[in-house]
Amino acid sequence: MKNFSNRYIFTYSAVLVALVALVLTAVSVSLKPLQQRNQRVEQKQMILKTIGIASTPNDAEELYAKHIEECEEEGLPYYRYDGGVVVPMHGNGLWGPIWGYMALDSNMTVVGAVFDHKGETPGLGGEIATEQFASRFVGKSMSKEPIRLKKNADKSSPYEVDAISGGTMTSNGVTDMLEATHKQYFTLLFGCHDEK
Repeated sequence: MKNFSNRYIFTYSAVLVALVALVLTAVSVSLKPLQQRNQRVEQKQMILKTIGIASTPNDAEELYAKHIEECEEEGLPYYRYDGGVVVPMHGNGLWGPIWGYMALDSNMTVVGAVFDHKGETPGLGGEIATEQFASRFVGKSMSKEPIRLKKNADKSSPYEVDAISGGTMTSNGVTDMLEATHKQYFTLLFGCHDEK
């Protein structure tokens, strides 16, 4: 068996690490445009879903161009569709960022919503990404005040939705996110809208 000097082992290891780093960097840089495109397509699919249009990665961009108009006022992005607007939402859950989109009609009634997360606990806070959770918001109102997640919410209230059982911190994060969205977009998009 051949004995290698420490210098040889160190040099060999350094060259190997440098080569692997170079290959990984090249792969990362070459895949970045594809990753960015996939993120844009996923965002468009989420926005379309809020207004009830099912899409696939293959047809999302075409459907989005047909049904959605991108807008921005005072630095805040939003999306117009025939019948209302879709507003983006961003917040913090228990383990990381949470986000979503909410479609509102001209009376500020929720038409559809989608939520997602980076690292909430599956079966608990991770439930925000399910259709069952998002469907709780349909028909609720954002006109006078934001929708709040509450334990044993009053189902007849247009401003309350049942919180996630076992996901208190995520539920609080969703409520905070809805409050921030209401504060940012209420006056901007709907002026002094009064619910009748």
